[in-house]
Amino acid sequence: MLEPKEFYRKMDSLLNKIGQGKSDKNFLYKIIREIENTFGSDLRIGCGRIYDKNDDEFILIFSSQSQSEDNLVSKLLINSESVQLVLKNKLYIFDDSRLSIEMSLNQNNNYSIPVAFTVESHGGQWIFVFELQSGWIREEIEFCLNAVRTLLNYRLFSESVKSELEQAVQIQKSLLPTSSPNVDGFQISGYSQPAVLVGGDFYDYFQYDEEEFGFYIGDASGHGIPAALMARDAVTGLRMGIEQQLKTVHILKSLNSVICKSVYSTRFISLFIGEIDTNGNLFYINAGHPSPILICGDEVHQLNSTGMVIGALPDIKFKQSFVNTNPGSTIILFSDGILERQNKFGKNFGIKRLEEIAFRNKDKSSHEIMEEIFYAADDFGQGSNWEDDATVLVIKKLK
Repeated sequence: MLEPKEFYRKMDSLLNKIGQGKSDKNFLYKIIREIENTFGSDLRIGCGRIYDKNDDEFILIFSSQSQSEDNLVSKLLINSESVQLVLKNKLYIFDDSRLSIEMSLNQNNNYSIPVAFTVESHGGQWIFVFELQSGWIREEIEFCLNAVRTLLNYRLFSESVKSELEQAVQIQKSLLPTSSPNVDGFQISGYSQPAVLVGGDFYDYFQYDEEEFGFYIGDASGHGIPAALMARDAVTGLRMGIEQQLKTVHILKSLNSVICKSVYSTRFISLFIGEIDTNGNLFYINAGHPSPILICGDEVHQLNSTGMVIGALPDIKFKQSFVNTNPGSTIILFSDGILERQNKFGKNFGIKRLEEIAFRNKDKSSHEIMEEIFYAADDFGQGSNWEDDATVLVIKKLK
């Protein structure tokens, strides 16, 4: 038996290598070797191999033995009694001579007891098998391999989740424009700050011809992956409708039908969509989104809601409204993450503060106005983490 202090020192070293080692296609193979190198002689453990699940069987994919794989069992049937024992118990020592996970071991003249444990991740399942030679101790084997199994499961699960989050981040980025459009007579700037890695805010631009372009900003309720998935569906639906040059009302009716049938935990979307021409005529629909600000000279107007949020009811009537914008006018659109930004006293940033900042900076460029709003909101919250997704879109008519 290993002296406890030495045993735990080696265990700590082994677990650190599992937790921090480079994860590549040979990662699991390296774990076999690390176990054998660290504890082979002390725990009387060796001859490790890995079986990978493939439909109704586990296929041998790796062996640390130098002997030919012809002498090894190439596959384990998932419905066999021995494999079921491993899957049920997570770790099983086959010290009963009547049962073995690899029957060829029973034909070995040398004393050899198989021990097996299972490792799982979102993308697969494996069975690790080792041979125990004379002198092994159950408590040490179970403690060591259970610790390895638990950490491996956690490591693989964490990387699987990380991979999915990274994919979600890429999807989220694909929903947002990579740059502002160059439209004669206008300055356009936008930015979105998710509360976590991904969020439910989105915005985009579109252009029908040289004399008319459009834009929209939306917010799927909640945040995180469910909201991001809903935002993806919304942007996809809007882009398809715009590509087919459908009327805005028809696009929103189709989108509402899709959102109503959604099974996601979040199923409401606020949306402001507008079309503006070179003469400054703005036609828009505000489906329950925070009212954008229109600054014309010394006056500040709000482009109030013209209907309910999308997804609330299966049949919604969308009403289009109109306003004229003069040269020098600025339209500022935003999500409620800006308005609901709180300070340490629990007070919201609010619409009045937003209007004051926008009006004070109205003569600056669209990009500068956007930055001033974000800077003020972030400062108001004293640099704390954003609790909701925040988006600002600024459109300034130059002439």
